[in-house]
Parts: sequence; structure tokens; C-alpha cells
Amino acid sequence: MSMKKNKIIRLTISYLIILLMCVVVIYPLLWVIGSSFNPGQSLSGASMFPKNPTTAHYTYLFDSEKSNYISWYMNSLKISIITMISTVILVSFTAYSFSRYRFIGRKNGLLTFLVLQMIPNFAALIAIFVLANRTGLIDTHLGLILIYVGGQIPMNTWLMKGYLDTIPKELDESAKMDGASHMRIFVQIIMPLAKPIIAVVALFAFIAPFGDFILARIMLRSNEKFTMGVGLYEMVAKQFGKEFTTFAAGSVLIAIPIAILFLCFQKYFVSGLTAGGTKG
Repeated sequence: MSMKKNKIIRLTISYLIILLMCVVVIYPLLWVIGSSFNPGQSLSGASMFPKNPTTAHYTYLFDSEKSNYISWYMNSLKISIITMISTVILVSFTAYSFSRYRFIGRKNGLLTFLVLQMIPNFAALIAIFVLANRTGLIDTHLGLILIYVGGQIPMNTWLMKGYLDTIPKELDESAKMDGASHMRIFVQIIMPLAKPIIAVVALFAFIAPFGDFILARIMLRSNEKFTMGVGLYEMVAKQFGKEFTTFAAGSVLIAIPIAILFLCFQKYFVSGLTAGGTKG
């Protein structure tokens, strides 16, 4: 009876913790969604479940004569998709090299990546701005994409290398005996087996630029080149904080591409994270 009682207590505590976490996550989300349907522009009289819901804020965002939201949305999608594809390609080659080959500087390279992933991009804002200014990349999407891709490589290389280390090297050796080249082994054997970790890297590489504000705010100057984070901030700032419900509507729409991508990759997500977290 004591074991059964202890099991019931543990389960009760576990469910209470899960319930608390759900409340912490869902409660602010419901407020943002509810605020986006509240009439008016102020949050002072807003409620989670508005009595007179309206879609006027969403209509305003998609009115090209009043707002550049569609342009900001397309800019964010373009930057995030290019960053995701570039990151997956570069990280795949880099992680495969560190996982399968032994070369001079390999350990120092891994150590360098380990140190770099501890330093966030915004910690080097001054250096990034000066470099971008001297190379003419200020107010360009290319400059922003290069920064995002460069910042994604260290962490994701370690993550993917840990996963590739779990793939038996005997597969490579068997393919070499059959006459397969290094590129063929990489493309036709290793990459299909690495789909879970590729999905994880792709999701991380998409989310980071899609929700970023600091780097985009430093790099971009023109309204038509703004990403959603910068555009929504400028919209609120210029209106002296009177557009918060419209801001909430824009924030809700930001989550749609991320949610779709997560649903597409979710079957790979857990296995990719757990296997990629092993020590190589």
C-alpha cells in the first residue's frame, strides 16, 4: 500500500507541475490572442475574451495603403527560409567533416565552436555593425542573412556532429569498398539517416531570424526592408504606444509559419534532439 501511495503522490505532483507549466505558457498566449480581437487600440480595457470581438486590426495589417505588414512578413519569410537552407547545407558539411575525418586542427576547431556558441550574436553588435558598414551590407537582407547563418553554425555543428557520431562508420567503409565516393556516401547514405537532426537544425535556423529584433534593428534602415519584429516595433513606437491591439494581431500571425514548420518536423524533433545531445 505504501508503494501504491507513493506512486499516486508522484503522479499527482507530476500532473500539478505539468498543469502549472501549461498555465504559464497558455495564459499569456490567450491574452495576446484575445487582445488582437479587442476593439480600440489600448490594452487598458482589453480582456482575454472580448465581449465585442473585431477583426479590424487584422484588416488594418493587410491593408497595403495603411500598413507595410505584408512586406515585413515576406521579408521575414525570405530571410528565414534562406537562412534555414544555408544553415542546413553548411552545418551538414561541417558536422560530417568533424564526425568522420581526422585532420590537423580538428580538436581546436571543435573547441572554438564550443566557445563561440557561448557568445550570442548581440554581444558583438558593435563589431558586426562596423564590419557591415565597411562592406556595404547595412540595410541589406544579405548582410542580415550572413550574420544569422554565421551565428547558427557553431551550436548546430555540435548538435549534428553528436547525431552523426551515432551512425555506424561501418556503413561508410562498406560503401567505400563498393566504390562509392565521399560525396556519394554523404548524400545517399549519411544524410537520409540524419533526417531527424536535419529537421531540428532547420527548425532552429528558421525560428531564430523569424523572431529576432535586435540584429534586424541594427542592420535595417528602410521601412520596406524591415522584418516583422522591427516593423511592428516601429509601428507602436511612432504611435506613442497606441497600437498595442494591432501589435497583438501582428504577433499572433507571426506564430503561424513556425507552428506549421514544427508540425511538419515534429516526428523527427524528439529523436533528433536526444541523439544529437550525446557526447561525441
